[in-house]
Amino acid sequence: MGDIVDKLGISLPVLLTQVVTFIILLVILRFVAYKPIMRMLDERSKRVKESMEQAESIKEQSARAEEEVKKQLEEAGREGQERIARAVKAGEGVKQKAQAEAKQEAEALVDRARTEIQRERDEAIGEVRREFADLTIMAAGKVIDRSLDKEEHKELIEKVLEESKTDKKE
Repeated sequence: MGDIVDKLGISLPVLLTQVVTFIILLVILRFVAYKPIMRMLDERSKRVKESMEQAESIKEQSARAEEEVKKQLEEAGREGQERIARAVKAGEGVKQKAQAEAKQEAEALVDRARTEIQRERDEAIGEVRREFADLTIMAAGKVIDRSLDKEEHKELIEKVLEESKTDKKE
């Protein structure tokens, strides 16, 4: 084996010195560089982990807030529909009340018109009777060629008219 090591150009004392130097360098690097670098990497990893947890928490809060907003919107929609339904119902009530009032007013107007028509009819009939009585008296006066007592004749005509009126009703 020594032969092979010599052929390769490796000297054993130099190799041992380099190995010891390498080990010392590793120990120094471990205390001086490796531990601070690892500590720094651990802190950074910890900060990244906290940031990820915070981002996840914010995401969950956002989802909850979104759900809450959605629920509030649905509630507002239902409340709006209820208000619309109440307004429509109130409008129907007002409409029905107005129709009832209009119907009552129309009926009252028709009743007044009927009463007025009946009164005017009665007045017209009375007027026709008076004129008829006057004409009858005049005609009778001309036929008899003498003057009759107007009052007696009117009473006689009224009596005849009443009798004819009752005869027609029967």
